[in-house]
Amino acid sequence: MKKRIVALLLVVALIAALTGCSRYSTHYNAVAFVHSNDAHNAYMSYFKFEGTMVFQLKGEKNAPVALRYSGATQTGAAAVYYDYNGTKTELFTLGAGESAASTSEKFTPNGTIYVIVETSEPCENGRFDFEIMTK
Repeated sequence: MKKRIVALLLVVALIAALTGCSRYSTHYNAVAFVHSNDAHNAYMSYFKFEGTMVFQLKGEKNAPVALRYSGATQTGAAAVYYDYNGTKTELFTLGAGESAASTSEKFTPNGTIYVIVETSEPCENGRFDFEIMTK
């Protein structure tokens, strides 16, 4: 009996380690939605999007980086946040027909940088791009 409990706990721990744990979760409804996420770049493009999309970018530990970003949406409203130290910080917001493009100040992450796109109303015809630049 004791061996079964230990084996069950090991399986649960292995599953948790393989799936990873994040404090942010992605959940959305979308039409004609394309997205990509690698270590230093992420983007999403959509015809219709409503919900939350979370990207994970990797900065070199203790190396200063900047976050280059751009976004636009024809209708709807969205806010974009980033988190690299446990604090969710607003990066920019968009309303209908608005666009934004800039580079954030340099900061020193401790590994993963989360970029969170959240809609407050359904959005149409939009795109968001993010890139980590190490200096």
